Amino acid sequence: MSSKENAAVNQLLALLEARYALRVLWALRDGHAQTFRLLQDSVGGITPNTLNTRIKELREAGVVIHGGDGYSLTLSGQDLLRRLSDLQAFAAKWQAGQAKKAASAAVAEAAPTPPATPFPSL
Repeated sequence: MSSKENAAVNQLLALLEARYALRVLWALRDGHAQTFRLLQDSVGGITPNTLNTRIKELREAGVVIHGGDGYSLTLSGQDLLRRLSDLQAFAAKWQAGQAKKAASAAVAEAAPTPPATPFPSL
C-alpha cells in the first residue's frame, strides 16, 4: 500500500474512531432521516455536545447530510456502511466464540481438582 493510500485509510480510521461516530452512522443506516433528538435517542448515552461535534465532523467528511427531515447518510455514507456491513456478521460469529470460550472456562473452573499431596512419593 502506498503512503498516499495509508494516509487515506488513517484519515478514515481517525474519523471512525471518534467516540460515537460509528454509532451515529449505524443509527442512520436504515435510510430514514432523523432529527437531532431522535438521533440522540437512537445512539443512546451521547450528550448533545458530543452528538453535535460528531455530526459536524461527519458532515465535513461528506458522509452525513442535514435535510429538511433531519440527518441522513450521503451516498458516500451509504457506500461506507455497505462496506462495513460484513462487520455485523463478523460480530455475531465473534460474540458466539467469546460466549463459547467463557462457557469452557466456567466448566474448567468448576471441575474438581485432585487433592494435593504434601510430600512427593519416593
